[in-house]
Amino acid sequence: MMKVWKPTPEEVKVTDNWETWSKEASEFSWSYDDKESCYILQGEAIATDSNGNSILFKAGDMVQFDKGLKCIWKIKQDLKKKYKFG
Repeated sequence: MMKVWKPTPEEVKVTDNWETWSKEASEFSWSYDDKESCYILQGEAIATDSNGNSILFKAGDMVQFDKGLKCIWKIKQDLKKKYKFG
């Protein structure tokens, strides 16, 4: 399962100590060995799971990907995010 939402200020503050990751516009397959939570700092992307369900996320969004999920990422604008596993 994947979900996206607008985080509260408290949720954003929690991301201060998370790792940062960035990637240029591209498309790639990805699978999750653990649950991942992300706060999008910059850019825009679409993730589509193996059932054809898609979510669009962009700067200011919080995103969660469940353990075991397989999806295709399409980064439409260079992306920068804070993330944590578990």
